[in-house]
Amino acid sequence: MEVWNAYQAVKANKGSAGVDGQSIGEFDLNLKRNLYKIWNRMSSGSYFPPPVKRVEIPKADGKRPLGIPTVSDRVAQMVVKNRLEPLVEPHFHNDSYGYRPGKSAHNAVEQARKRCWRDDWVLDLDIKGFFEAIDHGLVMKAVSKFTQCKFTLLYIERWLQADVILPSGERLVRNQGTPQGGVISPLLANIFLHLAFDDWMRKTFSCIHFERYADDIVVHCRSRDQVEMMRSKIKDRLARCKLELSQEKSKIVYCKDSNREGDYPVQSFDFLGFTFRPRSVRDKQGKFFVSFSPAVSRKALKTIRKKIKEHPVVKQIFNLDIGDVACALNPVLQGWINYYGRFRKSAMSPIYSYTNDKLMKWTRRKYKNLQRRKTHSGSWLQSVYRRQPTLFAHWRVWNWVAE
Repeated sequence: MEVWNAYQAVKANKGSAGVDGQSIGEFDLNLKRNLYKIWNRMSSGSYFPPPVKRVEIPKADGKRPLGIPTVSDRVAQMVVKNRLEPLVEPHFHNDSYGYRPGKSAHNAVEQARKRCWRDDWVLDLDIKGFFEAIDHGLVMKAVSKFTQCKFTLLYIERWLQADVILPSGERLVRNQGTPQGGVISPLLANIFLHLAFDDWMRKTFSCIHFERYADDIVVHCRSRDQVEMMRSKIKDRLARCKLELSQEKSKIVYCKDSNREGDYPVQSFDFLGFTFRPRSVRDKQGKFFVSFSPAVSRKALKTIRKKIKEHPVVKQIFNLDIGDVACALNPVLQGWINYYGRFRKSAMSPIYSYTNDKLMKWTRRKYKNLQRRKTHSGSWLQSVYRRQPTLFAHWRVWNWVAE
């Protein structure tokens, strides 16, 4: 039953094939035998994970390496995760939000917003290459504080040490780090940072608040002296845990608003795709004031624009009509709206305008009579908007014609 439940969770999460090239669909062709093999080997202690497939995904400041286990290995990891998670969850800190049941990135951002209103200073922390740098010995020591199950400890150690197959085909032997992309990796990261950071903060600096989402950490302080002291203390603490605080990306931020005097050079930081900075807002009486609050970040907007530009349906015109384009774009548009539109919805307007521009280009390629002037395609698309104002996800939340 444990293996079956783990398989159901892995199938629901989808995911691509690992080094063996086997997809979930192919795994299903011989499902009974494949699941029995996993159960038999895990229950006997003879399960050895295959190498992890390394892929690189683009991010704002370069590329992020991901490790993709095989489907069978993801099922095996899920079995152990489902056993271990209930044991550690009751011990985790309330302000740890990443990859936890009942908690979300929005919860972390909302809490950070409230604390920025209360405290004048923020320490925006960046741990240099956390997932690649995490020490195997310390991870095992951390996990052993919550369980003494020999099979759990045995398999976690094997997963940590599993080789990596690089895109070039080269086989890399790992002696540190846990690959992002593995089923068990987020839980191991939370266990490690719970002891390395969260619980240490609770015991040593209980009056200082923070939010942590995986390795993204924001610490709130009352004064400049306090925030500088905390940077030094946290740097030393991480060093003892064989981690390094990035001097370039970690920064001290002044949470400037209408009630705070002083002019300090750094007055913004990014957290989970949102930029916190001073913003003009209107109160219930219609008066404007400055609030230190979050909205979608420039990096996120740039990434979204790139994904819209490169979306296959935007480039296709044959055998498609405007309804087909909407069906293809709406799931990704709605996902962005749900996430980034949670705080300061108007900050998403540039994305809505950009999407409409791409739709107008699509109509000019599709219909020859609209090719001469941009205004013609704009008028045509507006006529569609008036007839079907809910056709595209962003039309449902943004009055395009009024803009």
